[in-house]
Amino acid sequence: MKDEKLQKALARMGLGSRRQMEEVIKSGRVTVNNGPATIGDRVEPGDEIRVDGRQIKYTAENEKRRRVLAYYKPEGEVCSANDPEGRPTVFERLPKLTHDRWVMVGRLDINSTGLLLFTNDGEMAHRLMHPSSEVTREYAVRVLGEVTPDIARALTSGVMLEDGMAQFEDIKEGGGEGVNKWYHVKLKEGRNREVRRLFESQGLKVSRLLRTRYGTIVLPKELRTGRFLELDKKDINTLTDLVSLRPRHGTGLHGAAKEKQERIKNKPLKARRTDTRSNDSRNSNSRNSSGSAKPKSSGSPASRGSRNTRDRNDKR
Repeated sequence: MKDEKLQKALARMGLGSRRQMEEVIKSGRVTVNNGPATIGDRVEPGDEIRVDGRQIKYTAENEKRRRVLAYYKPEGEVCSANDPEGRPTVFERLPKLTHDRWVMVGRLDINSTGLLLFTNDGEMAHRLMHPSSEVTREYAVRVLGEVTPDIARALTSGVMLEDGMAQFEDIKEGGGEGVNKWYHVKLKEGRNREVRRLFESQGLKVSRLLRTRYGTIVLPKELRTGRFLELDKKDINTLTDLVSLRPRHGTGLHGAAKEKQERIKNKPLKARRTDTRSNDSRNSNSRNSSGSAKPKSSGSPASRGSRNTRDRNDKR
């Protein structure tokens, strides 16, 4: 029997969800070995797969090295591969892949910062984002106003938003003085701007939002804005265990790549700010395949606590 179903293979390679790939196959946009593909076709290494005429390099699931990046998104970057307005995107600073692609796990809106995960395993990304997996995200949130006990109860028991009920799994004070207070919250889904909308439902405004954890991965203390770290085998396997994926041979860092990451952890690179980059430097940075760093400390309780409570949702 051939290795795996076509729609699963396309999803795993980051071309979209399985359901989206089924629609692409149904529309006649996919061929296998020069013949039209159908739902349920199975493929194996050596098969020629094309989507819209473009050949897709197929590697068996158990042969492809699973990779994951932790990226510290700064304000001003868009969570998109391309932006019609020409704004910088989170993909520009990632290392280039040959016959492969980075798939973003979740999203953050342009004004939000913090942890973004990227992987070359489309199935893993899909499971980490799917609501049924209930993967916890944590966020440090600076709010204009005070979250009273009544508001906290409402936010954790459930609030009706325009797209349905939503709630925090947990909310804790994070310090702060005056009208700006920090809170640490947890969610198990990633709807658009959900953290901000939950606070807004109680008449509160979010002035800063930082994702500090996604699943089992905490924003590394040595990671600074605009930089990334590649995760090693142990961290990747804790993520795959979380969403019931089997470990894959060859996962993790090896040789020079492992030594480079250790150097970065011991001596973090400086933060890179979006608003100081010219077009030329943006292009050169997009070709740079190294990175890591740590948030610029503001001295606030949130910047300190953000390393312990990290996460928020897909787009906030």
